[in-house]
Amino acid sequence: MRIRYALAAAVTVLGLTAAATPAVAATTAAVTKAQAVKIAKKKVPGAYVNEVEREYEHGRRTWKIELEKGNWEYDVYVAVSDGRIVKFTRDYDD
Repeated sequence: MRIRYALAAAVTVLGLTAAATPAVAATTAAVTKAQAVKIAKKKVPGAYVNEVEREYEHGRRTWKIELEKGNWEYDVYVAVSDGRIVKFTRDYDD
């Protein structure tokens, strides 16, 4: 993590763009399926995973994790690039 911030700081200080420094983009690792499931289960503790698939959401590659807890169904979209939750929905299932 410190390396990424150091590289970002160097890019800012030197006035370089991301296109001029491909090493900055190469240092960020993609989020794996297991990591995405862990992030989603942290958002909805105690839920069961029904399905995991790759999708595009809001122009970003994401993992779509479908969870179920009680009568509620949850869809958690986790960005492949950085692990952030891009979208979260909750539906009641009768």
